[in-house]
Amino acid sequence: MLKLILITTVFTWGIAPTKSAFMNNEITMPAKVTANSIYDFKVEALDGSSIDFAKFKGKKILIVNTASECGYTPQYEGLEKLYEKYKDRLVIVGFPANNFGGQEPGSNTAIKEFCKKNYGVSFPMAAKISVKGDDAAPIYKWLCNKAENGVLDAEIKWNFNKFLLDEKGKIIAKFESKVTPMSEELTSKL
Repeated sequence: MLKLILITTVFTWGIAPTKSAFMNNEITMPAKVTANSIYDFKVEALDGSSIDFAKFKGKKILIVNTASECGYTPQYEGLEKLYEKYKDRLVIVGFPANNFGGQEPGSNTAIKEFCKKNYGVSFPMAAKISVKGDDAAPIYKWLCNKAENGVLDAEIKWNFNKFLLDEKGKIIAKFESKVTPMSEELTSKL
């Protein structure tokens, strides 16, 4: 039975424990592969640091997939206004993505400079990711799959789709690109 557990561990997680670790009960399980909550996620920021969603407990979270060369790009201005107005109870996290029409071709450095220079973005911005398809980032797989988030199935149809989560990390709304950050539709939920 013990050999079966060891073999399962090796094939499931790619771990090959040493004989001494096995004999001395020093084998530790790897970190969870799936997330139960938004607070389980840590993502890379544009500047290479880490954004830890656990630090946002007690605040609403607005997650937005962004792009620098999109017709909706001016929403950065509204996102910054929203962040400034509600930052005592809301955090916004932008996720640059190049999934739609090649509208986010830049590097993380270029995106960071663009956002700061053109829109004065001060809210957290994650490193560039994919938000849909087989290569979608784990956080977006979680956001878009009811089986993972427990609330809804969603499809990212274009840049500047928005997910609003409550103070306990539960999704309370998804907004399409056309819903502007300062709209009544969105602000009424804050």
